[in-house]
Amino acid sequence: MNLFSDIRALVLKALGELQAEGALPPDLGFDNVAVEPPRDAAHGDMATNAAMVLAKPAGLKPRDVAEALAAKLEGDARITGAEVAGPGFLNLRLAHDVWHEILRDVLQSGTDFGRSDMGQGARVNVEFVSANPTGPLHVGHTRGAVFGDALASLLDFTGHDVTREYYINDGGAQVDVLARSVYLRYLEAHGQAVAFEDGTYPGDYLIAVGEALKDEVGAAYVDQPEAVWLAELRAYATDAMMDLIRSDLKALGVEMDVFYSEKSLYGTGRIEQALAVLDEKGLIYEGVLEPPKGKKPEGWEPREQTLFRSSEHGDDVDRPVKKSDGGWTYFAPDIAYHYDKITRGFDALIDVLGADHGGYVKRMKAAVSALSDGKVPLDIKLCQLVRLYKNGQPFKMSKRAGTFVMLRDVVDLVGPDVTRFVMLTRKNDAPLDFDFDKVTEQSKDNPVFYVQYANARVQSVLRKADEAGIDVSDAGLQAADHSILTHEAELNVLKKLAEWPRLVEIAGRTHEPHRVAFYLFELASALHSLWNRGHDEADLRFLQEGNAATSQAKIALARAVSVVLSAGLGILGVTPAEEMR
Repeated sequence: MNLFSDIRALVLKALGELQAEGALPPDLGFDNVAVEPPRDAAHGDMATNAAMVLAKPAGLKPRDVAEALAAKLEGDARITGAEVAGPGFLNLRLAHDVWHEILRDVLQSGTDFGRSDMGQGARVNVEFVSANPTGPLHVGHTRGAVFGDALASLLDFTGHDVTREYYINDGGAQVDVLARSVYLRYLEAHGQAVAFEDGTYPGDYLIAVGEALKDEVGAAYVDQPEAVWLAELRAYATDAMMDLIRSDLKALGVEMDVFYSEKSLYGTGRIEQALAVLDEKGLIYEGVLEPPKGKKPEGWEPREQTLFRSSEHGDDVDRPVKKSDGGWTYFAPDIAYHYDKITRGFDALIDVLGADHGGYVKRMKAAVSALSDGKVPLDIKLCQLVRLYKNGQPFKMSKRAGTFVMLRDVVDLVGPDVTRFVMLTRKNDAPLDFDFDKVTEQSKDNPVFYVQYANARVQSVLRKADEAGIDVSDAGLQAADHSILTHEAELNVLKKLAEWPRLVEIAGRTHEPHRVAFYLFELASALHSLWNRGHDEADLRFLQEGNAATSQAKIALARAVSVVLSAGLGILGVTPAEEMR
């Protein structure tokens, strides 16, 4: 049940009646008519902009439209007041029965309350993490992993058919560097002194890989030329790193549906096939690019290259796909990879990338637009940096990875639930401060604790009620007399519950799972406020001594909060707390 959609339907019905009566022109479009929570709760329960967006095309004054609409709406039993405000906004007040119906719906639907068919089964590919297979995941990858996984869950909750995908960057020169680094650790395992130079990876995480290689091949590669071992070690090292990455993702609660190898694009004709599709559309040509930003960098020379007319699909300039020496640019396999996604039948693509990939956005969107004839949208979400703090100072942890803080260090220190929730307390394109002191303290300033504490409080009430012999099954609570829930603090909780389906659809449409985290904090705040008022006002307490019927109604409200908290935390990949320690 989406109450906002229901009331919007009521508004549209009233507008249709006004058209039938000749009060409004017959050709008005209602697409921009919205029903939302008012900016100030004191103004009512909902507000509509109908008069504001329809007055001009109707050739009428906004207040006149609003007053005519108000008269229509007040005839519905759900509306107890319709007040025109300002230049023509219409504030609505709803009957208590409407909110009580929300409560029954939550208890009946369980954690499926708010689930939507908005996506209508559309197939969506969410590619995220996709870190180079050269080492364990670091804290920057953590944010992208959490964001991508939560977004995938959100899209599933809104009726999409979602595939989680990891693109293994195993086709570039960095894998050769990895192989050479493993070889050095292999020699080290044989007792040789080694030096990590020329950009090789010095992280301790490769020690075990070198030792495992020694156990497997013995001395077969010792003091052998690179031509003997490089190809074998590329595959061996990549597999070892991907095992490590899979383990890191599992520790964070992330499971991929598909791991797609970049290497599979080379020598298979897939790159050529994707570029041939663009060539058939007249989008591939031989040309010379202008110097970057109109300036000639030192050593720059005009070279004829094979170019993609990405500027015809929204990019700033055309992009090279083949270098003057005949080799592919890094963009060419990316085009082929996204073409493969299109041919697999996905209706929409989402790439979750680090903030340093900002220059990649327009060119990749142009490629997908061209390859799909504009039929498959590509949304690229950039995740900004994560800054770690402890005791008010920038915090650096393990050096085992060489130069970066590992995902596993963060998870081991605060747990996957805290890690995931905190990573979603900011919009993906805003920098995020991860303060280890804040995320472990028990206060309202710690959103993880505040939300989990709300759920734990509800569970405590349910346990005590059960011990007192009160039926706290969802069926029993659903059958309770909810009409006694009329206090402002109780209605505030009900109204916040009613916002959940609307919030889910907005978050799903905008691809913004952080909205879920924000909402859960607000819902927890409403529950805590009601709980705290019960300290001074006995009739607001969930357990009413000697009155099982009243207790049931109030506990039903608490239980509904727990249901929605559990649904929202499920989207974020966080386990609801049964009790706080």
